Amino acid sequence: MTDYAARRTMMVDTQVRPSDVTKFPIINAMLSVPREAFVPDHLREAAYMGDNVDLGGNRVVLDPRTLAKILDALDIQQDELVLDIGSALGYSAAVIAHMAQAVVAVEEDSEMATEAQSLLPELGADNVAVHEGPLTEGAAEHGPFDVIVIEGAVAHLPEALTDQLKDGGRIACLFMEGTLGAVRIGYKIDGKMTWRFSFNAGAPVLPGFERHSAFTL
Repeated sequence: MTDYAARRTMMVDTQVRPSDVTKFPIINAMLSVPREAFVPDHLREAAYMGDNVDLGGNRVVLDPRTLAKILDALDIQQDELVLDIGSALGYSAAVIAHMAQAVVAVEEDSEMATEAQSLLPELGADNVAVHEGPLTEGAAEHGPFDVIVIEGAVAHLPEALTDQLKDGGRIACLFMEGTLGAVRIGYKIDGKMTWRFSFNAGAPVLPGFERHSAFTL
């Protein structure tokens, strides 16, 4: 029988802490949330490897290092409302729920959204609301948000998402340019976005977040 608790500890000790992520809320969340419960059954053995878990269709569960470093850079506070885009079965939302006041998890796949709605409260993440709908549209009716996290890469970031960010809020995006990816943190100040480089990472570009080619005759 697989000892998933031991694997979680090893994940934190070998993938998270060595990446200079030491904030207690992040470490505690990643030790507490059973990552294996938030992937399809046939992928449970791969849940704690240091790679993105491929869900198909350019969808992944971000690798532990990338998610941890994103959360470290965002420095989520206990009184904040977080929008989690592309939450799939809800792992990222469950982790963020340990740090935030509340999380709105957006998922457009009906089966994954339904499963997340069941899994999250069962595993104690009762401050997460699952919103089923297009990832590119977010969940404006629940905003505005202090923080937005996108669970995958983007080549183009829709304004519909940054519009849902509070003034003074921040968003983490993994921008892919070819095979090179850079996580940047965007800050909304006086209605305008400014971006700062955080670290390099890689993931597939989420459906709907591809770069739009200009039309030419």
